[in-house]
Amino acid sequence: MLSTIRVRTLLDPNLPVAETIRRQKRIIDTLLNRVERANEIGTSAYALFQTAIALEGEVKARTEDLQTALDDLGETSTQLEYANSETERSRQYLANALDSLREGLALFADGRLVICNRQFLAVLPDVAHKIRPGIPFEEYVRVMSTSEELDLPQDQTPEEWYRYRLSKHGSTLTTFTIAGKGDRWFQISDRKTPNGGAAILQTDITDMVRQQRVERERILDNQARLARATFEHLSMGICTFDAHGNLAGCNSKFGEFLNLPFDLTREGVNFSRILDYLRRNEILTSTRSILDLERWATLTRHRQPISIEMHRIDGMVLDVNLQALPDNGYVGSFANITAERQAIEAMHRINETLEHRVAERTAELTEANKALIRRSEERRQVEQDLRVAKEAAEAANISKTRFLAAASHDLLQPLNAAKLFVATMRETATDATQAEITSRLGRAFSSVETLLHALLDISRLDAGGAEFSISSFPMSHVLEPLVDDFSAVAAEKGLQFHVVPTDLRVRSDPAYFRRIAQNLVSNAVKYTPEGKVLVGCRRRGSKVVLEVWDTGPGISIADQTRIFEEFHRLANGRGEEGMGLGLSIVDRACRQLGHKLDLRSTPGTGSVFSVTLDSAPSTISAPLQRPLERVHEEQTDLDLIAAVVENDAEVLFATTTMLENWGVSVLPSASTSKALENAAEIGLAPDIIIADYHLDDGDTGLDAIEALRAHTGSDIPAVMVTADRTEEVRKRAEAMRVVILPKPVEPQKLRSLIGGRNQWPQATTSTKV
Repeated sequence: MLSTIRVRTLLDPNLPVAETIRRQKRIIDTLLNRVERANEIGTSAYALFQTAIALEGEVKARTEDLQTALDDLGETSTQLEYANSETERSRQYLANALDSLREGLALFADGRLVICNRQFLAVLPDVAHKIRPGIPFEEYVRVMSTSEELDLPQDQTPEEWYRYRLSKHGSTLTTFTIAGKGDRWFQISDRKTPNGGAAILQTDITDMVRQQRVERERILDNQARLARATFEHLSMGICTFDAHGNLAGCNSKFGEFLNLPFDLTREGVNFSRILDYLRRNEILTSTRSILDLERWATLTRHRQPISIEMHRIDGMVLDVNLQALPDNGYVGSFANITAERQAIEAMHRINETLEHRVAERTAELTEANKALIRRSEERRQVEQDLRVAKEAAEAANISKTRFLAAASHDLLQPLNAAKLFVATMRETATDATQAEITSRLGRAFSSVETLLHALLDISRLDAGGAEFSISSFPMSHVLEPLVDDFSAVAAEKGLQFHVVPTDLRVRSDPAYFRRIAQNLVSNAVKYTPEGKVLVGCRRRGSKVVLEVWDTGPGISIADQTRIFEEFHRLANGRGEEGMGLGLSIVDRACRQLGHKLDLRSTPGTGSVFSVTLDSAPSTISAPLQRPLERVHEEQTDLDLIAAVVENDAEVLFATTTMLENWGVSVLPSASTSKALENAAEIGLAPDIIIADYHLDDGDTGLDAIEALRAHTGSDIPAVMVTADRTEEVRKRAEAMRVVILPKPVEPQKLRSLIGGRNQWPQATTSTKV
């Protein structure tokens, strides 16, 4: 049984016939060897008989297995022969199908020719014997380029055509045309197959090309006849001459206008003969035009178009135009303009008559014009006087505006000193009378400060000196400080003051928008005798609207425009406490920032001021750090050392006196160098620096702060007191973590700021020098 399995294993029906026979021979040899070995082992007749019987059974079984294997092998061989026959038959069918096509077709795979039909080889018969299955595509193109049947253009070599044909191969679909000898034409379609091969289709389009050529010639003949008929019906004479000056064609009007005989209007007549005929027969009144045409016709280069007039002896006037053609020939046109010339002469005669009438009329109008000129001169002088007066007024206004904008520091310096002195007097007052006088004096200076700030704001906006820094910021950064600024004032008047919280973000200049909101709220609190003031925001699409509501006396329709004028105060009680500048500043700032300012008001009910500005995308940001936030603490001595840098002696004395009353040890100095000397003398870093920005000789407070921090090695908290509001100073101060206080300084705000200095971000603590 094991031997049978091994035989079946060795005899694989899928093996070639030679391999199967080799394995069968090996099996037979193995069986014979086993029989011989068995004879050597047993010597008895019975043993030999038993061995023979066993061998006969095994041989019979193996013979049957071998026969089965041979049968399987024969069946497999028969199937293989049938498959090969079917393949060959299919291939023959494909070849016959390709040959039945009218177009030439070839298939390429892996860059080599697989199959093609007879029509494909018949395109170039002289090289057809070189194109056989298996030929590479590049070699096939090379063979085509050497064919004598290929009709190449005169400016193209076989090598250039070879490169051109290769460039057309490889695209998804490329179609082009080749020409063969004997006016034969073929269209080649080179298409890329999905498996990366190529199918080339060659279509004989000779008949179509020839038919198209015949059709084109027919169209040209029709066009020529149409053009000829058109020329004959033109109202002007048309002629064409070749490069040698011979007549190539003309219409009947040409001979008619020049009064030429028929033999001079035939093709081939030279232009000089025509001109000579005109001269000899005196057809024209003057030979000047003939000489001009002869001179122009003799030119061979730079022949510009010429236009002249010919006057025939019978009175006909011809407009002659000649223009060169690209082949150095020329074309001419002759138009009869006799009627036009006669009309012009008639117009000249009429004009002469009209000139006499115009002269008479002109004399009449001259006197009237003189009177009008005198009146015009008087009016011009008045206008000139008005213009000079207007320019003088504008110059004065601009000068005033620029002066106020530029003088802010000098104006605020003495006011700052006065406020500091008043604050010191208030804190050191010994009796009620002195305290009352000091309080009234402080309110007077506050009014002066408010008026001065308003005038400076208006001057900056009018003079174009306002610097805007547009950015995105939360509306809460503007609204929250309003609670601190106006809650106490509203409470004193018995008003309900409420600011609605919001998380909206807007785009504007934070500083100027804060001034807009402060002026609107101040206006509402100031002019509302009772009731409430409400401040809040609304989102409207991509806009955010800030609204300030009050229950004041309201504003009539007639006054709703005038209240935005400077120093305008209404007679209904709204203007009793103010100076009439707050709303003017709001109006100017909103216009320059591009914000829409609106007012809705009903007399006896109240008013709503609103400002519309662009919203900004909401972002998650860190809480705003406000170093100017008031610190409500007891009025105790401030046990600290302060370096004060101020070049104005009065302001320096007032600041020093006020700080010393608060318990502060002051190191006064007028420059950066003096401040460094004071710090070196005490051997300690001051706890805080208070510096003016503008010092002497180009020195600045920021320079002093930077120098003191570098000298002491400590990031000392610093306050810069200045009237300079430029963007450059603000950005530099922010970069140095310096708090800016505008002049004149509010003493309580400065004390609150100094008391809360430990809340400021610092890099290091105070150390010894």
